[in-house]
Amino acid sequence: MDVRSGYPFWTVKNGLLAGFPSLQQDRRCEIAVIGAGVTGALVATELAAHGHEVLLLDEGAAAWGSTAASTALIQYEIDTHLTDLARLHGEAAALLAYRACAAAVRRLGDIARRCRDVGWRRCDSVYYAGRPGHAKRLAEEFALRKRHGFDVEWLDAARLRERYGFAAAAAIVNRPAAALDPYRLTCRLLQRLHRDGSEIYERSAVEAIEVGRRDVQLRTRDGCLVRAARVVIAAGYASQRWLPERVARNRSSYAFVSEPIATAALGPLGDTLLWESSRPYLYLRSTRDGRVIGGGEDDALDLPARRDRRVARKACRLLARAQALFPQLPLQPAFCWGGTFAETNDGLPYFGPHPHYGPRVLFALAYGGNGITFSVLGAELLRARVERRAHPLRTLFGFGREH
Repeated sequence: MDVRSGYPFWTVKNGLLAGFPSLQQDRRCEIAVIGAGVTGALVATELAAHGHEVLLLDEGAAAWGSTAASTALIQYEIDTHLTDLARLHGEAAALLAYRACAAAVRRLGDIARRCRDVGWRRCDSVYYAGRPGHAKRLAEEFALRKRHGFDVEWLDAARLRERYGFAAAAAIVNRPAAALDPYRLTCRLLQRLHRDGSEIYERSAVEAIEVGRRDVQLRTRDGCLVRAARVVIAAGYASQRWLPERVARNRSSYAFVSEPIATAALGPLGDTLLWESSRPYLYLRSTRDGRVIGGGEDDALDLPARRDRRVARKACRLLARAQALFPQLPLQPAFCWGGTFAETNDGLPYFGPHPHYGPRVLFALAYGGNGITFSVLGAELLRARVERRAHPLRTLFGFGREH
């Protein structure tokens, strides 16, 4: 599946960090994970760390699809406001999801620090009113988060300009939040898995899945057979091909990265994630070497060739919007790219079995703007499934939820 366009910064910066062979012979394993992107790597790491035998397959190169295109704003906020999620699923369920995501950000920090060199940085997340009329809705959202103990701060227009140097009607400052290099994190996790004995195969596309009484059989495009007690489908947006119904809408998002900027010139943007309430939105973050990444300008396009043609125009629009917010920044674009992402109706992911396949096939669909955070949660949830244990998010993140 063609899920990205242009030149994502992480692959240009890092080059090929990890390489694995293609599958050339039949194999048996306890758990086969389809997909060697950030979700598959986090799921496999969680399973292997607790004694499960894991084999990974990817149709392309490891971490080279949507993971490479991610801008990796690590936040606990879900695409759906806490107030809206409470209306959809009840306040208790909404709080469960938000609190779990906040805990997952901290756990991801532990994972990143063990990998050492993946660009992990703690940041403030500033969610600002893209239009003056949005301030009231943000105030309602702030009040609910504050009432339930989230680490949030309200900034009016004057305080926002004083602290962060840009103009908007109001903003919520949220913690915890962070930024990292998603491609480097994924490659480091895969390297560790391989070093510790897990088998990883690239360029090994799964063409057929057959569920039997005692195992699941995966047939690759080259005719090899993998027999596994369980299968986890973590192939990103390509995973939808294995589902009998559509559970998410594929969309396109765009990004640019600037040339390096001096630390003094970056100012507060050096340790801040900015994102707005408008749609299509703009978000900004910086890298450890002082570049600014801008993203957004999402559209409903799901045709790779047309997305390719829009990348330069969308990047120019993002650059102009970023420059309007921070006219003093010397933003010189270095690379731009676009990629596929998916949205569910309620902004929540899907982790677990689908009735079409039964309990031996588990899905890891970390759809939404904070997919990496969801993947940390999903890894724990799927391990609980494998080990036949209860998990508090089992129903809320499952296929049977109402939305």
